[in-house]
Amino acid sequence: MEHASETEVTDAGTHVRSLLNALNQVLFGQEELIELVITGVLSRGHILLEGLPGLGKTELVKGLSRALLLDTKRVQFTPDLLPGDITGNPVLQEFDGKRQFVFQPGPVFTNIVLADEINRASPKTQSALLEAMQERRVTVLGETHSLPDPFFVLATQNPIELEGTYPLPEAQLDRFLFKLEVTRNDVRTLERIVNHRELGSEPEVQTVMDADTLDGVLALTRRIFLPEVVANYIARLVDGTHPGQSNSGKNIKYGASPRAALSLAASARARALMNERPHASFEDVKFVAPSVLRHRIILEYNARVEGLTSNDVIADLLEEIPFQGGATPKTLQSTASA
Repeated sequence: MEHASETEVTDAGTHVRSLLNALNQVLFGQEELIELVITGVLSRGHILLEGLPGLGKTELVKGLSRALLLDTKRVQFTPDLLPGDITGNPVLQEFDGKRQFVFQPGPVFTNIVLADEINRASPKTQSALLEAMQERRVTVLGETHSLPDPFFVLATQNPIELEGTYPLPEAQLDRFLFKLEVTRNDVRTLERIVNHRELGSEPEVQTVMDADTLDGVLALTRRIFLPEVVANYIARLVDGTHPGQSNSGKNIKYGASPRAALSLAASARARALMNERPHASFEDVKFVAPSVLRHRIILEYNARVEGLTSNDVIADLLEEIPFQGGATPKTLQSTASA
């Protein structure tokens, strides 16, 4: 595959900046969160947003769908939601005097699925998204149905300490490219919200990319050059999450999977494109690593008792695992140009 040129990356960066500016007008004071959401979209990944109610998680997803002019359906996850309410169900219909089952597509057949409060549904219903998120298809009664392209699941969840929540199974968590933490606003941001927002009203969002432009940007992201030294760093970083492979690994019971390594590579390419660079760097990997790894490692019991979190362990791991050979972004750029 031919690598992306600087001219192509610069042109795509113009569209990405427009999207960034649009979403910053939807959610105030969350610049890094919005950058990571866009990085996840450019990587064609699914995103899990965790935070207390009322922080703007759902509004951010709705703003993204309007800015990209993508078909979007919202599913409110509740304890009584059934798998067929998401994937669709066969419906008995009569044709020429004969009755037969006809598949009626569910809300998963769209470009963006807003899975609102996903951890309030039962594990059985949560698992209905597993095939859709991995293979981008749905199988009902032995018949397979392809999902639209592009297809994203952007899910919101409340912290597990809140009542009426079910923890997502590890197999489903692993299918999310990013788990992003939505934090509360500071005083200055709250004042801005009070001055520019009204209860019950939605902010206006202009469309910044049509379908063809988005397809082109997504295709270009895959062509961003990933140097071998950066790929090696990703491999050593993921390997370090396993017990016995690093000092930080002693606090980890189960480490990250190969899917985590692929996620790091894809999101590093996406962040490079956002910064209008035709190559991915060590810094891109370090930036996305907490979002890729925090939901993919399980800590030892003693580590949890001591108050350690996955964020703490990942921060230690990033300090421990060195860049290979002292390579710098300048040397990487020279390699990419060659």
